[in-house]
Amino acid sequence: MIPEFGQYALILALCVAVIQAVLPLVGAHQGRREWLILARPAAQTVFILLGIAFISLSWSFYTNDFSVLYVAQNSNSQLPVMYRFSAVWGGHEGSLLLWIFLLSTWTFLVAQLSKSLDEFMVARVIGVLGLVITGLLLFTLFTSNPFDRLFPAAQDGRSLNPLLQDPGLIFHPPMLYMGYVGFSVAFAFAIASLLSGRLDAAWARWSRPWTTAAWIFLTLGIALGSWWAYYELGWGGWWFWDPVENASFIPWLVGTALLHSLAVTEKRGGFKSWTVLLAITAFSLSLLGTFLVRSGVLTSVHAFATDPSRGIFILIFLSLVVGSSLALYAWRAPKSTMGGKFSLTSRETFILLGNVFLVASAASVLLGTLYPLLIDALNLGKISVGPPYFNSVFVPLTAPLLVLMGIGPWTNWKNTNLVVVIKRLWLAGLVAILAAIIIPMVMGGFTWLTGLGFLLAFWVIASGCMQIVRQAKLGKPTRSFMGMQVAHLGMAVFVIGVTMVGGYEQEKDVRMAIGDTVEVGGYQIQMKSVGPVPGPNYLAMRGTFSLMRDGKVEATLFPEKRNYFSSTMPMTEAAIDIGLTRDIYVSLGEELEDKSWAVRVYYKPFVDWIWGGCLLMALGGILAISDRRYRMKLKKVPV
Repeated sequence: MIPEFGQYALILALCVAVIQAVLPLVGAHQGRREWLILARPAAQTVFILLGIAFISLSWSFYTNDFSVLYVAQNSNSQLPVMYRFSAVWGGHEGSLLLWIFLLSTWTFLVAQLSKSLDEFMVARVIGVLGLVITGLLLFTLFTSNPFDRLFPAAQDGRSLNPLLQDPGLIFHPPMLYMGYVGFSVAFAFAIASLLSGRLDAAWARWSRPWTTAAWIFLTLGIALGSWWAYYELGWGGWWFWDPVENASFIPWLVGTALLHSLAVTEKRGGFKSWTVLLAITAFSLSLLGTFLVRSGVLTSVHAFATDPSRGIFILIFLSLVVGSSLALYAWRAPKSTMGGKFSLTSRETFILLGNVFLVASAASVLLGTLYPLLIDALNLGKISVGPPYFNSVFVPLTAPLLVLMGIGPWTNWKNTNLVVVIKRLWLAGLVAILAAIIIPMVMGGFTWLTGLGFLLAFWVIASGCMQIVRQAKLGKPTRSFMGMQVAHLGMAVFVIGVTMVGGYEQEKDVRMAIGDTVEVGGYQIQMKSVGPVPGPNYLAMRGTFSLMRDGKVEATLFPEKRNYFSSTMPMTEAAIDIGLTRDIYVSLGEELEDKSWAVRVYYKPFVDWIWGGCLLMALGGILAISDRRYRMKLKKVPV
């Protein structure tokens, strides 16, 4: 009965979403207040109904209701409870329901936290979000219903993919989806502004904290996914340029450009049309990522679906959203004013240049992701675009970004004397040059690539520290200013981590028997034993390794090779000794004929700085969003 309850909730949510989409938009257009005031209650009702549907599906997983087809496909009576819960979004139907529920959550938050905003604008924003919810609910009910029954009910389920039986599944997808979906709010504000014909600074100020919040979630979601792949897959890699990884990274790049462009629109009234276009693009790319994951056109560990009918539906929906948005943009945007003038040496120019490099980076990744699909669709053969392409194209585009990151905060709006700025930054340049020379020598060898990485990272760090000192002397720095500096520092820390790992990691694939020792990065790793260990739904062979330095044991590592009862595919669980300046990574391979084992060991210097940098970037976003001006009541602007 519970699944039917969830099904009815979905149907009712669709009906209310249609009301949310139509009446507020028509009411705002015709000036009918009795219609536009329905926006908030409709958004609240959709949120409650989708919450009921989500809880109903979660309950079906918790109680092992294998009469529900989706539960039978993605769960098992032996599956631990926490993985039964996360299995709700471990497949296509459930993850799509999570997607829509989070979209309704963002809509609900807009309805609750925008009571000081102009009611016509709010009605349009909620109406646009209602249109998106309606389209996705139609997709769910007609092609991807998570409550479809299975008659007769299965005795037991297939269980969850072993790759997904990990705490990473609990946190990574919800965090990533919150970022994906969050860009819908900036999109809705942009469309609402186009519909009202008012492309001014007000909409940028209203949408900026929402965009920042979405960017924070997406940053954390990507970081969590990277960390999950690092410790779970047994390869020791943190980024593989997988097409679906790219599908989340591309909106992040455009969203970063949007954040900076919104600052110009809010503070100087410039870049209005460009900012609107970025808002449309960011959300459109999020929908494109949904298409790539669920259409069956990609072969990836992240891909959820292989049903072409689903892909066609999403493609039509994507075309309608993007096409109508761009048509509205082409109609309304040329009528907006250009905003304030600025010189070539102003802060506006530096932000615009940064935007260009960010969008160009996103375009290069998008090209590398879609080009193989296009070639295959045209029957021109099959090609693979891998890391060499992305590294050779992406890295040269990011280097100028880091240079601009160190200069931009020192410039003024409208006009800047660059000679004065250069004089102020000579010390930062000196620090960066010394770091680029000394650190590689200390680490064991200079290369131009590592030198460039340290040069750019310490350029940003030194420039940011000097800027903070300067601002502190002038007065108390705002949270927005500190947020910017912390986010920039996070990017520098990220670059240091990438440079260290890329330049100085050590890897050894060895054959080891009990008592054998291998040395890596100045550490000795000795195999002590290998034996069976039972799990809740698997049987593992667990190795015991001693990590030593100069003959002193510093840690004991327990890598595993797991065989799940519901799968024939063995899974590798790496053991990692985490340190501030290095990770020691041990992965247990296959047993060999002479009772020895294939073992992979890594020495990864400063690898955790990659995720530490992402955390600092997210912290910078949190500081910025907590700025006092976003907590002030906004003055209502008449339509």
